[in-house]
Amino acid sequence: MDPSTIREKIGRFRILVVGRANAGKTTILQRVCNTRENPVICNSAGEKIDPAVLEASRDRGLHDIENEMTFESNPGFIFHDSRGFEAGGVSEFDKVKAFIASRSKEARLKDRLHVIWYCIPMDEACRSFTKGETKFFSQCDTGNIPVIVLFTKFDALYDEAYARLKSEGVSMKEAGRLAPKHAEESFATGSQLKFLYHSKDIRHPPKCHICLPNMDSDDADCGLLIERTAETLDNEVLKQLFVSTQQTNLEICMKYAVEISLLKFMGSAETTTSDGHEKMIRTLGTWFPNIWV
Repeated sequence: MDPSTIREKIGRFRILVVGRANAGKTTILQRVCNTRENPVICNSAGEKIDPAVLEASRDRGLHDIENEMTFESNPGFIFHDSRGFEAGGVSEFDKVKAFIASRSKEARLKDRLHVIWYCIPMDEACRSFTKGETKFFSQCDTGNIPVIVLFTKFDALYDEAYARLKSEGVSMKEAGRLAPKHAEESFATGSQLKFLYHSKDIRHPPKCHICLPNMDSDDADCGLLIERTAETLDNEVLKQLFVSTQQTNLEICMKYAVEISLLKFMGSAETTTSDGHEKMIRTLGTWFPNIWV
């Protein structure tokens, strides 16, 4: 099944975004959808919700995980938002757990949850995992739905690395140049990842993680998030849907167009005819639905 047929049958790619307030969730979604605009939010019946009504609900502590967020710049993605479990305690955790269980059992692939992005901000003084985060990875079995941890606001660790290098006598210019690499290397061998992947308290670790610095800058790059998400999808249909829906990483479209579609034509008798050539070109083109020639 080629990507254009998949989009017709399934429609849109569905993502649950988990994370406490100020975790940078909306900024990341804007980067993924290549926009600065706010999302359009609809209820489960597809009815648009007035932003003022949503704000009033949030002020009263109300939140509906079933609401769907989309961006006009790329309506191929549907996002569901969870506030994180510190906001709603046991009740919020149970809602998220029930939502994941319910969506994983949907008969139609288009109604299922396809991936979970769990956002953990790195700009707070204490960066150990919260009780809510630990509870999620110890008690929430997401089944076949892959979970990716997004360490957001990762550039906060650059400042710490810069200060450490300066204290060691490194010049300001050199410390500024080296700080990102030192922060990444230190984090890679640090306590957070050891706990996330190797602690006996974590029964359901994520598929992978990524570090996202400076996502509020104009040239922010979410390419790694796109690549890792595609890699975690074991279902080839969902992989094709995701890759052909995203619009920010042309290289990944080329990669999977070659690996999945082009290789199927290699050595085929079809490629020896003009009709076969046209079919191959059309098939490859379905991986690039947002490019017009």
